[in-house]
Amino acid sequence: MAGKGRIKDVWREQQIFEQRSLVAGVLIVLMTGALIARLGWLQISRNDYFTELSQGNRVRIEPLPAARGIIYDRNGTILAENRPAYQLELVREEVPDLEDTLQRLAAIGLIAPDEIDSTRRAIKSRRGFDSVPIRLRLSEEEIARFAVRRFEFPGVDIRTRLARYYPQGEVAVHALGHVGAISEKDLEKIDRAEYSGTATIGKLGIELAYESQLHGRNGSREILVNARGRSVEKQGALTPQLKTVPAQPGTDLVLSLDFEVQKVAEEAVWDQRAAIVAIDPQNGDVIALASRPGFDPNLFARGLTGPEFRALNENIDRPLFNRALRGVYPPGSTIKPLVALAGLTYQLATPQTSRYCRGWFSLPGSRHRFRDWKPQGHGTLGMVQAIAQSCDVYFYSLADEIGPTRLAEFLSHFGLGAPTGIDVGGEKAGLLPSPEWKRKAYRKPQDQVWFPGETVIFGIGQGYMLTTPVQLAHMTAIIGSRGKNFQPRLVTALRDPVTGTKTPVPPKLVEQVQVADAGHWQVAIDGMYAVTHGGTASRSAAGAEYSIAGKTGTAQVFTVAQNAKYDEKTIGERLRDHAWFVAFAPAEDPRIAVAVLVENGRSGSGTAAPIARKVMDAYLLRKFPPPPSAEESAAAAATTGGE
Repeated sequence: MAGKGRIKDVWREQQIFEQRSLVAGVLIVLMTGALIARLGWLQISRNDYFTELSQGNRVRIEPLPAARGIIYDRNGTILAENRPAYQLELVREEVPDLEDTLQRLAAIGLIAPDEIDSTRRAIKSRRGFDSVPIRLRLSEEEIARFAVRRFEFPGVDIRTRLARYYPQGEVAVHALGHVGAISEKDLEKIDRAEYSGTATIGKLGIELAYESQLHGRNGSREILVNARGRSVEKQGALTPQLKTVPAQPGTDLVLSLDFEVQKVAEEAVWDQRAAIVAIDPQNGDVIALASRPGFDPNLFARGLTGPEFRALNENIDRPLFNRALRGVYPPGSTIKPLVALAGLTYQLATPQTSRYCRGWFSLPGSRHRFRDWKPQGHGTLGMVQAIAQSCDVYFYSLADEIGPTRLAEFLSHFGLGAPTGIDVGGEKAGLLPSPEWKRKAYRKPQDQVWFPGETVIFGIGQGYMLTTPVQLAHMTAIIGSRGKNFQPRLVTALRDPVTGTKTPVPPKLVEQVQVADAGHWQVAIDGMYAVTHGGTASRSAAGAEYSIAGKTGTAQVFTVAQNAKYDEKTIGERLRDHAWFVAFAPAEDPRIAVAVLVENGRSGSGTAAPIARKVMDAYLLRKFPPPPSAEESAAAAATTGGE
């Protein structure tokens, strides 16, 4: 039997289709109405809000770096200032391909190929929207080279900034220090927002020590930019109200340095390895702080290339090394006035106590001879004459009686064995030895023993003892001022860059050094006066219009064997003795105390003392001699006269 077929219901299908069409139509009408309503609300009701928001998308905030504070000497001479310069800057978030951009910048000579890695790290260490300097100073030729291809480097642009400039070049560079590009290590220590848009930061000297005062406070401004991120004057009819927060310039500094005296000091040792420090004994003001050889700080301000830095860093004469603050040397005979004062203070000697010098000294029960610089000896000498003639035997004997512990304790009151506290960083402490120090310094028991012979050579500034030139200038100032221990300083006032108002920085009296009798100061001063009037440095005071009290010194670079003879003609130039001279003037009421060190200078009297005289003449008499010729320098180095 055949199955029954189902008859198609056309009417029912038509009804369902019409119902569905109606529902779809209603939905379309409702959705279209909602869309129209939404568009109307956005375009009409919220027009002002979204117009302002869209304009904001075209506004970029650009930092306004603050002008760095200016540095002056005591007489108003500018030592560090700011000058306009063009620098190349990059905003990472606007650069499509950072690696490709750096490679192409190197290809056109705007950055060195060997600096790509360091530049990349510097860029990535900053925020993506920061404008990062990648070249601090561009020449006109480099500006033109970039300008013709500017369209190829989105996110890279040339900006006009104020760059640090040192108008005096190398003069006083180790006191001033310099600025340099902000490194990754610098970013770990600073507030990045405060340094946004800033290319450089203080690296050494005053520039580093007073960074917070010199830096100032950066400002900002809003600028209109186009689709490529380039600034434009206006964009259509709707120009937003652009805000500007002005930068606050850094505080100016007034230094105690006297530029003319500083210049004389540096020119006197221009071609030598030397250091000169001059201090005012009445307040601790540093009048001159010189270290030679030096370097031009403008090289660092514009950005050193790799070869330039290696040439400085690998130079055998170490021009980057601050000998005045960081060079440590045996003080030699310059400490003999202090040993004499210690003997008087501990009542182990009187000004009239005489000792006999036969040219050598031996400890009781020992056959070892500690030799005097004068082989035939000085004969019988009192304390003043012993200082004047720098008799080693006299001070061998006196130091042995005082003992190392008391001697070290007494010398510590004169700023030896510890940083002086001068207001720039990097100062070395030197070394003031004692039995206690030796026990701590060495691990092996046999090395911890203090031997009597070490006390003997301690008395003439040899052995373990080490000092810096600034320490010896400080020591000399304390003697000259009869015990006033002022902390050395370079900054004497802060100057408001807007009003010009100066805020003085008061001097700091650390201590009034005490001796057994106030008259003992005069004994030491008389001995130092006799050094320059009939003693080892008589020629240094010849014809002076003021009185000079000084002390020569020779620091051994290596030890001569017991029976060997020191012959400077047969040893290398860099193995010759260092030359010291310390002095203050006028002797009766000093206004300047000077320490001069000439590495491998051989003779304190022949090499260092004439240099100190030039510095004192420049300060006290305002006499500025021309720099010495090569022949004069050679003649001075060849001159000897005792120590």
